[in-house]
Amino acid sequence: MTSTTLTRESGTSYTPSGNALAWWFSDVWQMTLRNVRHVLRSPELVMFSLVQPVMFILLFTYVFGGAIDVGGERYAQFLLPGILVQMALYGSAAGTTIGIAAEMHEGLMDRFRSMPMSRTAVLIGRTLSEIFRNVGVAGVTLGVGLLVGFRFRNGLVPALAGLLLLLLFGYAVSWFAAYLGLLVRSAEAAQAVGGVWIFPFTLISSAFVPTGTMPGWLEAYAAHSPMTAAVNALRALFTGGPATSYVLQTVAWSVGLIAVFAPLAVRKYGSR
Repeated sequence: MTSTTLTRESGTSYTPSGNALAWWFSDVWQMTLRNVRHVLRSPELVMFSLVQPVMFILLFTYVFGGAIDVGGERYAQFLLPGILVQMALYGSAAGTTIGIAAEMHEGLMDRFRSMPMSRTAVLIGRTLSEIFRNVGVAGVTLGVGLLVGFRFRNGLVPALAGLLLLLLFGYAVSWFAAYLGLLVRSAEAAQAVGGVWIFPFTLISSAFVPTGTMPGWLEAYAAHSPMTAAVNALRALFTGGPATSYVLQTVAWSVGLIAVFAPLAVRKYGSR
């Protein structure tokens, strides 16, 4: 073990003789792996994350699908992009908010702050780890969707672009969730806060029903919701149709969320 490594692991100062950017990337990667391992070592968490999209797809397809008019299209084709975005939000928002709040309450974040490592790496590692979870959940969601009748009708490249856009949007929301997790004082409070905004945010959108069926005042919000932009972008990329406007809106929302809430979360983490 080199002297630089010893100073890094045991000292209170963080002045490595090597490339500072390389150390930062190392910190981010180690924190990401740490959070991924934590998820994989929690079988109940993995099981719940994978069962939830299956439950939503089957319930909406076979219980509500016959009562919802989507213009002659199979409801599974309409539904699946909405479920994908919803599951990305549940994983990124609920997982990040509750995880950060729990670690703050247990004192683990204080331990991280006392270590010679980048403070931004702690939160970036947390948010990046949610991308890995979203990849797994998206794979299960697509598998079940294919079984109930969903199909990629627009080619391979647009389908891959849609999945990358999904991961970007989920990652952006995880920064908002990280900030919420730093504001609350316990995992229980984080769970309650997450439920307050995530259910209306996902339901008042085009995820499950066309926005044109909503009352005028509600349709005005739903039509301009970032959730609707993301869902419509995935529908256009997966099934076909004008996609450019929805894709640009989703990218703009994602970049805006990261630009606003990443600095706020890092600042809040440093002050707690």
